[in-house]
Amino acid sequence: MKIEGKNAVAELIKTDKTIDKILVQNGMRDDASRNVVNQAVKRGVKIQYVDKAILDKETETRRHQGFIAFVSDYRYAELSDILSSLEDKPNAFIVVLDGVEDPHNLGSVIRVCECAGVDGLVIGKRRSASVNETVMRISEGSANHLKIARVTNINYALDEIKNAGIWAYACELGGGNIYKCDLTGKLCLVIGGEDTGVNRLTKDKCDGVVSIPMFGKVNSLNASVACGVAVFEAVRQREGYAK
Repeated sequence: MKIEGKNAVAELIKTDKTIDKILVQNGMRDDASRNVVNQAVKRGVKIQYVDKAILDKETETRRHQGFIAFVSDYRYAELSDILSSLEDKPNAFIVVLDGVEDPHNLGSVIRVCECAGVDGLVIGKRRSASVNETVMRISEGSANHLKIARVTNINYALDEIKNAGIWAYACELGGGNIYKCDLTGKLCLVIGGEDTGVNRLTKDKCDGVVSIPMFGKVNSLNASVACGVAVFEAVRQREGYAK
């Protein structure tokens, strides 16, 4: 897998993932670029300086910003391991994506979840984008810091989550006002896909439905935007900020 972009590569270097090498464009002498290179050298990562033409040939996103890192394919976490790590955490927080197929949306969701301190993200193997170079770039490297489980069946995963004592709520139209719902304690938020929303069977598995109030002529938000609103409303409540 190739990780492209200065910020994404910088975040990759902070992890314990094995980095085969980093291609750096000749002439990258600004402070931010030097800092990335210095951190890579400290980790013992091989740095290879090349002309921009080489990076342009290697890039898959066309936005390499002078940096491309080569790593092994993304390693997903096991849902069971995520749940085991949360057994003694009274405010465990998991997000489940049900059918988010756009890599840009997935990357944005990953960034939201990592910034909010979410403990784990669950995505499906079918009808779902996977973690690839585009997702890594959009997430600004956040995927390197967030535990992401990729499961065969979202509904079975929800059963496991609920059996672990975590309450699950679908974020979907027709539910209770999210600003009036209690999102504290052990929580799982289920976010639906771009066109279909949360699947009916999946919604039935949840303990309840929460909705973001709409006041315009369009009655739905982009999946990653809805995730951001819902996740940070949960953060607001869980951190005890005044209503």
